[in-house]
Amino acid sequence: MGAGLSAVEQAIFSADRLGLFLDYDGTLAEFAPNPDVVLPDPQVIECVARLASLPAMKVTVLSGRRLDHIERLVPLPGVWLAGSYGLENRLPDGSRLHRLPIDSIRPMVEALKPRVQALLAGREGFYLEDKGWSLAVHARFARADEADSVLPAVRALFYSAAGDDLRILDSHRFIEIAPSLGDKGHSVEWLVEQQELEGFPLLYIGDDDKDEEAFRVINARGGRAILVAPQERPTAAHARLADPRQVLAWLDRLYRAFRDRSHRAAW
Repeated sequence: MGAGLSAVEQAIFSADRLGLFLDYDGTLAEFAPNPDVVLPDPQVIECVARLASLPAMKVTVLSGRRLDHIERLVPLPGVWLAGSYGLENRLPDGSRLHRLPIDSIRPMVEALKPRVQALLAGREGFYLEDKGWSLAVHARFARADEADSVLPAVRALFYSAAGDDLRILDSHRFIEIAPSLGDKGHSVEWLVEQQELEGFPLLYIGDDDKDEEAFRVINARGGRAILVAPQERPTAAHARLADPRQVLAWLDRLYRAFRDRSHRAAW
């Protein structure tokens, strides 16, 4: 997607302002050993801090992780941090905003959790993640036969609990039950409104199917999207970067393009 990346750069690097949305895991940083491990990366922090220092840029980190994780991974003022797919937010001024009362979802999580624990008991390679707002089962390290046995049982349990206000996120060796508002596409729409980004050029960088929801919204608003993936695959994104290392290098180019133009304007 080299040509696609050049086209993105032509559209974005010349903009006079930018609304920038960044996923975290798999995009800014490699995946942690398990979802509850929080390993701040100084290079990521420095990169995001520089971008957020630009007056012409509004930066949002939008992640499926819990907000308290994102706050430790990106401990920066001036950046909008959106955790749990945008359900819980820390604004650039440090204040907090939830799109849904956690008390409306927590009883469901508490009811399902012991039942999922029973399905996973004694099995290796599975990880149950309680995000507060949602419950997720990871089976990346499980034996294939066990994953093929256990995940359908978890899936059936989650679907039995799901209603109009809940959604199931189901992908390779992963399944999660979460509030319907926990959709990165809906969250980007809401974040654009909250941050008064109407009319801003928009750019979103992410790596998985949840980010594809956001790509479609960004595209509908005339923005650009970049997929992070080692190989090409079907996507709504305009371009691809192979891994977080390439993302950080490209974001440095983005920073320098905006910084240098700002310096010239000041003269």
